[in-house]
Amino acid sequence: MYVTAFLLGVLVFVIYKVFVRAFYTVKPDERAVMTSFGRARRLDKLMVTDDSLNEEEMERYRAPRLRTIDPGGPYFKWPWQEVRKVRVVTEAIDLTWDPTKTQHTIESVTKDNLTTGVGGQIRYRVAESNLYAYCFGVDSPLEHVMGYFISVLRERIANFVDPKGQGLVTEGEPSELSVSEGVSINDLRKNLPLLNDYMEQQCRSTGTRYGIELDAALITQIDPPPEVDRALSAINTTRNQVAADISTARADAEQQITMSKRAVEIARNNAQAEVAPLKELAQTLLRIKASGGTAALSAYLRNLRVPLLGRATRIVRTSGAVR
Repeated sequence: MYVTAFLLGVLVFVIYKVFVRAFYTVKPDERAVMTSFGRARRLDKLMVTDDSLNEEEMERYRAPRLRTIDPGGPYFKWPWQEVRKVRVVTEAIDLTWDPTKTQHTIESVTKDNLTTGVGGQIRYRVAESNLYAYCFGVDSPLEHVMGYFISVLRERIANFVDPKGQGLVTEGEPSELSVSEGVSINDLRKNLPLLNDYMEQQCRSTGTRYGIELDAALITQIDPPPEVDRALSAINTTRNQVAADISTARADAEQQITMSKRAVEIARNNAQAEVAPLKELAQTLLRIKASGGTAALSAYLRNLRVPLLGRATRIVRTSGAVR
């Protein structure tokens, strides 16, 4: 009786292991890797390569390419085989994600030795070309990628300088920049797209290192401590006031310059109007002298004096000439 029960139990176990658990399916958003006695099936002589790694790193993260099982099924496996399924869709995760602790922001020190909070998300997906690193490289690939990302982010924030602000201030000349230029937190807030692009470039090798490809970095907020934020608000208010005063002074100066130019132009036109009759008279006298000589010119001057003599109230005669 006991032998029969034992044999029946063995039969049920074999049926369950061989027939019930031997069949599996792979969803459309998954890829599967099969191992036999713990060894994954590989593609012969094909290794994962990455141009962003140097020779030392490439040797350290050298990994073979694995044979994957496409979506579908049911598939059959033997009891000594194991199937690992991996989701390959793009997912988003908050920067504050950490399986070992709970946190609401990522703290980082800026170039000005100010502690600020950083918030945002990253989009990632499992690298289908390097499932070996994801499945067998480290115990928690996503945790390693987050640690690597945050380390690079903190290093970048600690040394970040606004690329546009370097050549704006020239020596010996007053600057029209706002007083907030050069404040690291303001520089970071104004250049978040540059910071995101830098993080994406620096984390291109995560697919080779850990089997997770970074799709996009979405750093959306830089939150300094409240007292620093209040000081920055005051700085920004002063900056706006200074910018408004500069614009008003510049508009007034341009208006004065325009009015001065118009006044000079009017005076020039008036002077030209007064000089024009004299020039015309000089040309007339030259033509009379050229055509009739000195006698004609004297007769013209005598005739020209007649109306003037009629209007004069007193005539002074000297040396026989009327003046």
